[in-house]
Amino acid sequence: MAIKLGDYVGRKSYGCDVIFKVCDIEENRDEGRRFLLRGVNVRLLADSPETDLIVLSEKEVAQDREVFARKLETSSKSRKTKKRGGLSRQGSNKFVRPGRVLHLDGDGEYLKLCLKEYENMGIEAFGYDLREQEQPKYIKTLLQKIKPDILVITGHDGLLKDSKDLADIKSYRNSGSFIQSVKEAREVQPSLDELVIIAGACQSHYEAILKAGANFASSPDRILIHALDPVKACGKVALTPIDKIVSPEEISKLTVSGIDGIGGLQTRGKLRDGAPKPRYNYKQGGDANAV
Repeated sequence: MAIKLGDYVGRKSYGCDVIFKVCDIEENRDEGRRFLLRGVNVRLLADSPETDLIVLSEKEVAQDREVFARKLETSSKSRKTKKRGGLSRQGSNKFVRPGRVLHLDGDGEYLKLCLKEYENMGIEAFGYDLREQEQPKYIKTLLQKIKPDILVITGHDGLLKDSKDLADIKSYRNSGSFIQSVKEAREVQPSLDELVIIAGACQSHYEAILKAGANFASSPDRILIHALDPVKACGKVALTPIDKIVSPEEISKLTVSGIDGIGGLQTRGKLRDGAPKPRYNYKQGGDANAV
């Protein structure tokens, strides 16, 4: 059966360890068809010849999603959700306001999942579906428009096949774009306390992204990270009081990939207490959670 766009596939040479979705097909006169692949549950970008691919069933895809869902459920139980607009403290006249988020994602399907997760956590988030290479062009404009407390820059990444020098940016598919996006953001706001930046995807150049100015980045051990790992890291910062510090170790307990997947620097939380509780609703036009 011929493989087509949108099919779910696995790579035989890797034991089908990661389930991918075919997102592009290139015709090569010498090598035949070559497929560009995006991870279904992890933020990995890869390519493969047709001979190394096997089409997977919907049942196999569903089973893989269930495995990751169970891993996420474990971390989700450690955090109580809050409602957007400020959750009042029980028995008091106070309310809280989580940090505001700008989330740029190279994968539109993942973006929808991420925005839903922010909503579940009671975090005001503005999302934009932008390919990794396009993200640096829009960073400054979007920062000035949204004025976020936290910036998430993610999508898909991966080491190129046969890459041997992990220090070389050319060994990575999209790390260079993430690095440039972080640099653009730091030109707008240099302070790591005023603007928290979480950047990277699967196997990204952790050291270079941190050096560019990120608070947290992937991937220290060049491993795969789950689609929602950047959101989990962001949520921890957004829901931690401003007088508290979030450590990389705390972040690692909430992500599927752990400390080998996302690391970084001690960072001040973005949750603020307020008083008295709001008495009237206030509505303002905008595109919160816009895709």
